[in-house]
Amino acid sequence: MWDYPRPPAAERVDRHIRVIAGGEIIAETDRPVKVMETSHPPVYYIPPEDVRMEFLSASAHRTVCEYKGTASYYNLDVGGHHVSNGAWYYPDPLPGYEILHDHVAFYPRAVDEATVDGEVVRSQEGHFYGGWITDEVEGPFKGGAGTLGW
Repeated sequence: MWDYPRPPAAERVDRHIRVIAGGEIIAETDRPVKVMETSHPPVYYIPPEDVRMEFLSASAHRTVCEYKGTASYYNLDVGGHHVSNGAWYYPDPLPGYEILHDHVAFYPRAVDEATVDGEVVRSQEGHFYGGWITDEVEGPFKGGAGTLGW
């Protein structure tokens, strides 16, 4: 991922993505968008049609990415499992990132399990970051102690 670009690249990929929370499959797709950015593990964005939106509720939380635009957030509520701001999306992405429109990205730490082609992902460290770490991605990754200035 150190050869990932900056600004980030966003492209549709042929991977199987599954997200489980509260014992339910809340998202599953074979057509995710993968975002790759220098020093970050990839993030997979799932088309809204492949997300069980009944388990997500709008949050007032917002963040801004200088490249992708303003992100809106969802709270997760499923099977007694509640996580504030457990997922995010770009309702109006900036030019060059239109492919992300309304696609949902989940923080791996906010769900029971997230997988890429059947491999359980590990969470990127840090409160802000939502990267999906698999065996094919090598660190070090931004997000841990001492990496803020990278």
